[in-house]
Amino acid sequence: MHVLVVEDQPKIASFVQKGLEEQGMVVDLCLDGDEGYELAKTGSYDALVLDIMLPGRDGLSILRNLREQKNQVPVLLLTARDSLNERVEGLNLGADDYLTKPFYVEELTARLHTIVRRSSGQSLNVLHVEDLKVDLIKREVTRGGDNIDLTAREFELLEYLMRSPGRVFTRIQICEHVWNYHFDPQTNLVDVYIKRLRKKLDQPYELKLIQTVRGVGYRLGSKS
Repeated sequence: MHVLVVEDQPKIASFVQKGLEEQGMVVDLCLDGDEGYELAKTGSYDALVLDIMLPGRDGLSILRNLREQKNQVPVLLLTARDSLNERVEGLNLGADDYLTKPFYVEELTARLHTIVRRSSGQSLNVLHVEDLKVDLIKREVTRGGDNIDLTAREFELLEYLMRSPGRVFTRIQICEHVWNYHFDPQTNLVDVYIKRLRKKLDQPYELKLIQTVRGVGYRLGSKS
């Protein structure tokens, strides 16, 4: 995914750029609204991340002008102000989503994937990695056409890994997102559930999808 980030605060801009690049995205960064608008007009981006408050053209002006030109690139707005009127105006102008600062880069990444899928017409309710498919509405898992029964917690763990295929998740991240509590270094809870998923999802199949990154954590996806 090729993303343009227009954010005038250098620390935030650097944080966003680094975080998105760690997710495998190609990121162009600019700190000025006028320059950002000129780059956005090129039509070479899969998505735009626009801060609303910018020197030169502000984010809403950039969005308005792009939509007037029939440029339908997915746009996510960033705002430091928790203002209902500002959010409503942005959505009415054609923004696809928004985030209020401060935010987690994981949430930004997930929202970008969502608006790009929505723009391309891809289903938002079905996740695919190789021959593994997860239907989030029916809560059904299949691999190579075979139905796979998972417990509720196993399903949540698989969904978390599949939302960012190829990304390495630490045990701390997995524990906090799937179990909603802080990681205990003495527990092997994450490893136990990964082992269960491997038995159901990988053991019967030649292609192994759940990979261990030694000293770091786990990721889901075929090796390149």
